Amino acid sequence: MYDARIPKAWAKISWDSSTLGFWFTELIDRNTQFHSWCFDGRPNCFWMTGFFNAQGFLTAMRQEVTRAHKGWALDTVIIHNDVTRNMKDDITTPPNEGVFVYGLYLEGAGWDRRGCKLIEPKPKILFESMPVIHIYAINSTGGGDSRMYQCPIYKKPRRTDLTYIATVVLKTTQNPDHWVLRGVALLCDIK
Repeated sequence: MYDARIPKAWAKISWDSSTLGFWFTELIDRNTQFHSWCFDGRPNCFWMTGFFNAQGFLTAMRQEVTRAHKGWALDTVIIHNDVTRNMKDDITTPPNEGVFVYGLYLEGAGWDRRGCKLIEPKPKILFESMPVIHIYAINSTGGGDSRMYQCPIYKKPRRTDLTYIATVVLKTTQNPDHWVLRGVALLCDIK
């Protein structure tokens, strides 16, 4: 615990964190989310960073939506999303279908809250906190909208296959390739 390092035994069975202080803060936040979920019922909005297996959480949401629709098969159900204009505290009810998630940061671009679209980043601003995102499942076999940016979500700034969670679509007035070249991504944790 010297030098704010996470003990190896703890790090081996938990999530990646930069310092012991951040690790402990995340432990408290994760406990708060799961405690309220168990004892107060399903939350209106989920803290995406708080999941050890965020991909599993999104898969469970897909399964839940698939079961609610007769004739849908999990193989043809894909994740889709809408970025809201609301922050976490503005959400008072859960969505009819899917989940609201918060705690994501946009890297490599800015976000126009009024127009709900990607914009050029402000000078010297590396990360921008995103509003709540409504993630839901749709039954689709067709391709996506080529005018939307397919934005990857990663657990950490270090982008690897191990930290990849999913892809969401973000509105843009520019060619999506512009944002690909900028390396735009959503991050759960910026520490």
